[in-house]
Amino acid sequence: MAIPPQDKPPLNRRFSRQPDRRSTQQLVGRSTSGSNPLVKALLIMGMVFAVVCMLMLGYAFLIAKPNLPKISALVDYNPKTPLRIYTADKVLIGEFGEERRKVIPLNEIPIKMRNAVLAIEDDRFYSHGGVDYVGILRATLTNLRGNLSQGASTITMQVARNFFLSNEKTFSRKIYEVLLAWEIEAQLSKDKILEIYMNQIFLGQRAYGFSSAAQIYFGKELKDISIAESAMLAGLPKAPSAYNPVSNFRRAKIRQEYILQRMRDLSYITPEQYQIAMAEELHIRGLGNEFSTRADFPSEMVRQLLFTQYGEAIYSQGIDVYTTILKADQDAAYKAVRRGIFEYDLRHAYRGPEGFIELPEETVKRQRAIDEALLAHPQLDDLQSGVVLDVKPKEMQVMIATGDTITLKGEGMKLATASLTDSTQPKKRLRAGAIIRLLSDSGIWKLAQLPQVEAAFVSMNAETGAILSLVGGFDFRRNQFNHVTQAQRQPGSSFKPFIYAAAIEKGFSPSTMVNDAPLSIGSMETGSQAWQPKNYDGKYDGMMRLRNALAKSKNLVSVRIIRAIGPSYAQDYIQRFGFEAEKHPPYLTMALGAGSVTPLQMASAYSVFANGGYRIDPYLINKMVDSKGVVLFEAKPTQAKVDATRVLDARTAFVMDSLLQEVTKTGTAASARAKLGRSDIAGKTGTTNDSHDAWFAGYNPKVVAIAWIGFDKPASLGDRETGGGLALPMWTSYMATALRDEPQQTREVPAGVSQLDGDWFIPEFSNGNGVRELQ
Repeated sequence: MAIPPQDKPPLNRRFSRQPDRRSTQQLVGRSTSGSNPLVKALLIMGMVFAVVCMLMLGYAFLIAKPNLPKISALVDYNPKTPLRIYTADKVLIGEFGEERRKVIPLNEIPIKMRNAVLAIEDDRFYSHGGVDYVGILRATLTNLRGNLSQGASTITMQVARNFFLSNEKTFSRKIYEVLLAWEIEAQLSKDKILEIYMNQIFLGQRAYGFSSAAQIYFGKELKDISIAESAMLAGLPKAPSAYNPVSNFRRAKIRQEYILQRMRDLSYITPEQYQIAMAEELHIRGLGNEFSTRADFPSEMVRQLLFTQYGEAIYSQGIDVYTTILKADQDAAYKAVRRGIFEYDLRHAYRGPEGFIELPEETVKRQRAIDEALLAHPQLDDLQSGVVLDVKPKEMQVMIATGDTITLKGEGMKLATASLTDSTQPKKRLRAGAIIRLLSDSGIWKLAQLPQVEAAFVSMNAETGAILSLVGGFDFRRNQFNHVTQAQRQPGSSFKPFIYAAAIEKGFSPSTMVNDAPLSIGSMETGSQAWQPKNYDGKYDGMMRLRNALAKSKNLVSVRIIRAIGPSYAQDYIQRFGFEAEKHPPYLTMALGAGSVTPLQMASAYSVFANGGYRIDPYLINKMVDSKGVVLFEAKPTQAKVDATRVLDARTAFVMDSLLQEVTKTGTAASARAKLGRSDIAGKTGTTNDSHDAWFAGYNPKVVAIAWIGFDKPASLGDRETGGGLALPMWTSYMATALRDEPQQTREVPAGVSQLDGDWFIPEFSNGNGVRELQ
């Protein structure tokens, strides 16, 4: 409690002394007379300063304060949050919205992230009242010298500016900023202010808030980032474009190191932690590379579906969508597709560099030219871009985006053989300044190229239709066309099982003997030109069992079967699998897959064989939840053997499964059984005329998967390229992950299936012994 002036004790007079008034007056008189102009100047400056202060205070309290905006937007903080898409196991795979933001409470923001921000933005945040007066005085003096770039904004003042003010650097804005900061501090706790700041601030790459920034720049949850990564992110608020590590890594790194020094000096980290953080290698991702699991195509499918139903609102209301995709399955499918495409492309001719640049002699200009070239040709995951520095007959020096120089030689130069000679066309010749692509294969760098061929892969739960993985093409960033759902392609021999199933219900059996011999069909029967179908290998085996004919994919046998059962019957029959009749005209060529299908249609159709005869519809969205955790939608799929519609007789499904298992046992897909070490897999290869399309459609009782490869503009994949050589390896690679730790399953023989001539037979579908032979 303060003591009133009249109650204060008198001063101890023993230590006081009366001044010499005479001498003091003399000194004052001399001083005043000697420095009168200086005193006047000081008085004038003081008066001017006082007037300015009074004017500023008057402006602040008479004009600015009455016009302050209400801070209810902060008290009830509810920012725009994007649409987020997750796998079934809750891994983020997609985010759509103008503002990429994930709001998280302060107690979930790592202390190292908070300390990094405080160290560089406002280390006195918890001790001042919203305004750092020392900082303002320093900024004012700097600005009075004519430089308006000096600021002294605290975190509270930044929050005020970001919500209510512009970035214009004027004294009036600063006054509003101060007043708003006082108001904010009066109504919100320090922790709440810091929480709002760390969720609201723009950090470049469409990231708002540090949680979103951690995902975009490092592909991580905020809780998982390191001290070094925290310091890198903390450097972004000052100037997100200038300190963006994606486009300005060197400048961002300098600022990061300064922040680490500040954290050490403020004892936020120990000297040992500082040394570790300084030495840590940072792996920057950036917009388009921020997700650990590549699922661009299923994410885009979800976005399109929700946009059609709800419009623009989906981008700002914080809806979370949980798909049926499984992270491990999606990773395996993506890896399988990429490897399949690269292996195909590396077997064919090199098409030349993507472009050329001149390499200046001066080091700085040379590096700038390389950086600009690599920025224009960004890395596509494992497909690295580089600029050739030097070329020799058996060796090539290449600089990549990290600044490292890679040496290609030996096997790594295999694709370049024809592009190093003097006779090579200029646009295909490898020389210094060429912009090329590289692949790292088992630690060995190889020359590669952007593929022209495309591929698709989709897998689903055979009993529910839940899509487990979906890869719609080589790279979504290059081509957004979804080949799984949009590509209408000829299925080739992979369509034969549906014709065989129709034949089973017409009295055929696996032991039926059919003639694999040349056949000539006149124009009267074809409806157009005469037709002489041929087997892929040009060989004919004469009379053979239906089982062996499907395993070896004999075209002549399939044509004879559809002639026997009738194309119109076959067209009607295939509709039970979900195929559209108009896409499969009732001609004999239907037996060889001359119609058109999408890979997703094939997955749904093959699931009928896999689950014992039930039609299930593929679905991708499992659940939708709003920003408050309220469930907006939850899928209730039909399930085989429970409430799904039976479209294929259980006996037919069993016999067809037996035939398709033979394909993986002794037929065109026998390599899959050997590699997977399983006997419960089945499927069919498919190769169209002139090898325009290559397929493998296969399953086990739980998972069905479809692989396809081909060119967007139909062209031959090569004379020796087949479904077994191109699509089957993708399928096998995926299934190695999808069926890992899954026990093998055996089929129960349904009632009504008998044995005839050592093979399965369905008596009800035949009069007597059924079709025993077909010439």
